Amino acid sequence: MSRHPLGQLLVSRLKEFFREPEAIFWVYGFPVLLAIGLGIAFREKPPDQVRVDVVRSETSAAVSTTLSGRPGFLVEVHDEAECAVRLRMGRTDITVVPGASYQYVYDRTRPESVLARARVDDALQRAAGRADAVGTSDRPVTQPGSRYIDFLIPGLLGMNLMGGGLWGIGFVTVDMRVRKLLKRLVATPMKKTHFLIAMVGSRMIFGLPEIALLLAAGWLLFEVAVRGSLATVLLISMVGAVSFSGLGLLVACRAQKIETVSGLMNLVMLPMWLLSGIFFSSERFPAAAQPFIQALPLTMLNEALRAVILEGATLVSQAGRLAGLALWGGVSFLLALRWFRWS
Repeated sequence: MSRHPLGQLLVSRLKEFFREPEAIFWVYGFPVLLAIGLGIAFREKPPDQVRVDVVRSETSAAVSTTLSGRPGFLVEVHDEAECAVRLRMGRTDITVVPGASYQYVYDRTRPESVLARARVDDALQRAAGRADAVGTSDRPVTQPGSRYIDFLIPGLLGMNLMGGGLWGIGFVTVDMRVRKLLKRLVATPMKKTHFLIAMVGSRMIFGLPEIALLLAAGWLLFEVAVRGSLATVLLISMVGAVSFSGLGLLVACRAQKIETVSGLMNLVMLPMWLLSGIFFSSERFPAAAQPFIQALPLTMLNEALRAVILEGATLVSQAGRLAGLALWGGVSFLLALRWFRWS
């Protein structure tokens, strides 16, 4: 009894994938490890101590005592030349030169040095008797939903779907072309459409455990809750997987070498790695660049996932972003179907 070529292609792709332990690790293990590592790195913890060097002088002891007596400062006293070396080597954040007035020596291009300057100046001014005109108090944000790890998990999910769609399809397709496997498939009773749909379908199947593992790791390890519907998260993720699968097919439709497709995929992914808000908000970039950034498929996917996971948004509210993702995937798939060649 004959079997449909589409089903046979899906089965063969699944078997080929699960016979490669390294592929299983990069698809399923690496995103979870990345989430754990970044979650631990940005866990709730006290701010790092400000490293302050005080140039040795008649009043350096008083300055050192003043700063050391306040929490958050790690103070050392050195000669001026030693202080300069330590600042240059990054062993201190700022150097204070005491005297009739205080001189702060620091690097304005280093965020930690700019912050150190503000904190040191505030401590010394208060010690000199400055009074605040308005009382203030701190309320640190620690509840789930408002932390960096809550922001990070949807970004990692989007990044992994992008990488899986491009590398998992583009690289595999060109590898099959290099090994002459695509030529053999020409002789089988199937159409080009069957092959391309099977590649996209296999990517969707692989994507399901990826989504589940990453969301489960975020929930179990860091209490990252999904405020919206899990079904909506799954649907958005699947649309994203299809979109990037289409891009992967388009990139690989004519590439003849592994080096060629690797360069093309990096070229496609690099702008999205930098601009699409994986590790920090895309709104940090200038307003003039926002139309381009918001049109990127990974930006649409990340924003839709964050809206559902962090804000509890509905599927209807994300219809525009889903339409954009579908457009990216549909146009890419049609172009790949038109330009695809077996050899």
